[in-house]
Amino acid sequence: MTDIKPYTIAVDDQRLEDLKTRLSLAKFPDELDEAGWDMGAPLADVKRLAKYWQESYDWRKAEKELNKLPQFTTHIQCDGFEPLAIHFIHVRSRVQGAIPLLFIHGWPGHFEEVSKILKPLTEGGDGVKIPAFDVVAPSLPDFGFSEGPKKRGFAMEQYAETMNKLMLKLGYNEYVTQGGDWGRHISRTLAHLYSKYCKATHLNYDTSDPPEFLKNPLLAIEHAIKPYNSRERHGVNRTKWFEQESRGYNLEQSTKPQTLGYALADSPVACLAWIYEKLHDWTDSYPWTEDEICTWVSIYWFSTAGPAASVRIYYETNHNVDGRKSKMDPQKMKEWAPGVKLGFSHFPMDLQVLPSTWVRTLGPVVFEKEHESGGHFAAWERPNDIVTDVREMFEKGGGAFGVVKGRTGYTS
Repeated sequence: MTDIKPYTIAVDDQRLEDLKTRLSLAKFPDELDEAGWDMGAPLADVKRLAKYWQESYDWRKAEKELNKLPQFTTHIQCDGFEPLAIHFIHVRSRVQGAIPLLFIHGWPGHFEEVSKILKPLTEGGDGVKIPAFDVVAPSLPDFGFSEGPKKRGFAMEQYAETMNKLMLKLGYNEYVTQGGDWGRHISRTLAHLYSKYCKATHLNYDTSDPPEFLKNPLLAIEHAIKPYNSRERHGVNRTKWFEQESRGYNLEQSTKPQTLGYALADSPVACLAWIYEKLHDWTDSYPWTEDEICTWVSIYWFSTAGPAASVRIYYETNHNVDGRKSKMDPQKMKEWAPGVKLGFSHFPMDLQVLPSTWVRTLGPVVFEKEHESGGHFAAWERPNDIVTDVREMFEKGGGAFGVVKGRTGYTS
């Protein structure tokens, strides 16, 4: 553990000046009358945000706030790849026996998403009536202030290996995870490959297939005869919208990330528009401020590997470039994983809002909660809901109580 070092974000002045110069030289497209959000981020919004980013936004102020989070770096090496400096937040609870929780972000998210749930989980639990947690929140390789690989083939197996090795290096031989988006996929990979260490997972993202009679006969019967509730009926339309109107980014990032990368690396306006569209469309009318948006996008713009690197995860997950056996692709991640308990928080404006019977095909589901509002970035939009649900899942009497040996979240 000697190479675990404190980390302070410190963007060079030259990079700040370069950003402002690029924003000042931005060339904007035209826009069709009354296009609204139908065709993507509206021109007026992007112009307004670009102007604010250039003239009013204070990165140094944001940087100071981010640096209040206890950040570290350490080198992690996956088999067959070069060592990578991994950036992470780590807070230990004062409660002996706190549950180690690995928070895994997705795209276009980052480590900052954990900031609203960090203190409630680590300090809000007294270990007597409320369970306490140690929280680790890394920047994934190619994201935030972590390095990224230069060799092809760094896919789900490597992201999971990186996360698991980080937790072991911090002294957590068993732990639980929380996440959505890629946090869901990496958690599922951990469940399949590292169930000796990863003992339970709380997810806020539904991705699964309908139950089949040959694989899940009881769930298939329940799905066939039980009517959908209001959340599930709404979910059919929300999921259809995502598949038909909002999935284009995924296809591009899964097939030609390098081509997209030229725009993301060269143009802060392109980076802003590409991410801002998702912040708007994937949330439940969340009242984003200009400062929130600019900080969010700035973390991508100033990231160690650069904003283009962050989209490669899509390609590598969907392509088997080195011909590995039992590739952990999206379909394999949907297979039953028996050794890891599962919990789900369902939010109505997420990207895929699926019936309960579908997600119960993934493994032993011990917790589910339906929420009336909230979208894809649940830890940011609805932090109190995530904190409450995680506590309920792991508290005394909860479905995942005591899954980590010697660390129940309670002092006794």
